[in-house]
Amino acid sequence: MSNIADDTIIQESIGLLQSLIRTPSFSRNEQVTATSIEQFLSSKGVPVQRHLNNVWALNQHYDPSLPTILLNSHHDTVKPNSGYTRDPFDGQVADGKLFGLGSNDAGASLVALLFTFLHFYHQQGLKYNLLFAATAEEEISGKDGIESLLPLLPPIAAGIVGEPTRLELAIAERGLMVLDIEINGRAGHAARSEGENAIYKALADIDWCRNYQFEKVSNLLGPVQMTVTVIETDNKAHNIVPAVCKLVVDVRINELYSPEEVLAVISSHVKGQVVPRSLRLRSTSISTDHPLVKAGIQMGKNCYGSPTTSDKALMPFPALKMGPGDSMRSHMADEFVFIHEIEEGINTYIQLLNQVI
Repeated sequence: MSNIADDTIIQESIGLLQSLIRTPSFSRNEQVTATSIEQFLSSKGVPVQRHLNNVWALNQHYDPSLPTILLNSHHDTVKPNSGYTRDPFDGQVADGKLFGLGSNDAGASLVALLFTFLHFYHQQGLKYNLLFAATAEEEISGKDGIESLLPLLPPIAAGIVGEPTRLELAIAERGLMVLDIEINGRAGHAARSEGENAIYKALADIDWCRNYQFEKVSNLLGPVQMTVTVIETDNKAHNIVPAVCKLVVDVRINELYSPEEVLAVISSHVKGQVVPRSLRLRSTSISTDHPLVKAGIQMGKNCYGSPTTSDKALMPFPALKMGPGDSMRSHMADEFVFIHEIEEGINTYIQLLNQVI
């Protein structure tokens, strides 16, 4: 692949990413990084708009009669885990790697999409408009992120969501539904074998979640997966039979089911009371015939189904998840992205869009 971005652009992108890494931006606390991105775009002569901690801009020759492609990634991060041996906010470059919290997920994608947007910003005669959006609260699927911004944006025909995919084409991704299940028994004294043990009653529901197989299996995402991740009771005393046992179930949904369909199946089989925390994070897919996907395939990129969930789940239009870095590094200690991955990200995005716009 030819290098479109010159050394100045690469160094500037690295510098911006280092600045973002050095500014803590945990979900719901992204005010400062939002301001940094806003100021950077303004310094390039780009009129910027902001909603909460979401920053967005349109290409200079925006034409409302043309379809618009969204270039989106997030600038919030999780909190660093206890395994870090480096300062998570240092942004140090060593051995061809840029270290720091959010460097891989999803800072590299964010700066690569930003500089891709700047590459096309002044161009006239495009077939599509470009809309760049750096958004908040992705890591917690918060409602003040992309979901709050979309109603304020012009109509969008398609999107590129920047997440670490090794620059392969994630054309589908699992939806996520978290369930709280409450099983009720009857309290009693353990020594006298009194009561009705809610834990024992819960075992049947746990066993069902572990073994049930949904009928529809996706070629891209495989089967719907259920995992019991939390078990708790209403008391901590060793000698009281618990009256209530609560389960948390992580459900990963393929594109062949809606959350409502999966919820109905689960509710009809388990004995406990099932309450979904949200039905928002739906499984999504984009056709291999879509111009963005076809352009990527022509570049030799592979299509796959992503097991992780992103802001793509909240977009009511076709979106391709694609970005530099590796999902395996996300949220790990001493997170890093290779310098060459940032360069490849910018060049790949530009080459992809050159075939479309």
